Amino acid sequence: MNDTSEPRITLHPHARRVRVVIDGTLIADTTRAIELRETGYPPRQYLPRDDVRMDLLTPSETTTHCPFKGDASYFAFGEYEDVAWSYENPLASIQEIEGRVVFYQGVSE
Repeated sequence: MNDTSEPRITLHPHARRVRVVIDGTLIADTTRAIELRETGYPPRQYLPRDDVRMDLLTPSETTTHCPFKGDASYFAFGEYEDVAWSYENPLASIQEIEGRVVFYQGVSE
């Protein structure tokens, strides 16, 4: 049997600039994102923490589990709950996203 299907998750360099602005406040600005493409979901840009204003984000109590990536922790910005998340200890197959921050679509430019 010849299985030519694409993997469920693929990672790609994302050289374009990614900026995250919420209510006029610049939260992140990078050209070092990794784009994660997962079957059935929109592409997501995982940003290095060095390029994210982590001092403006507050850890929330929300956590989720993905069987393909691991456990995610979420962050709030002011009154906005869970605007971003991060995998602190992703599964071995996806280690490149460890500690990177990803924002919900609509808050990044």
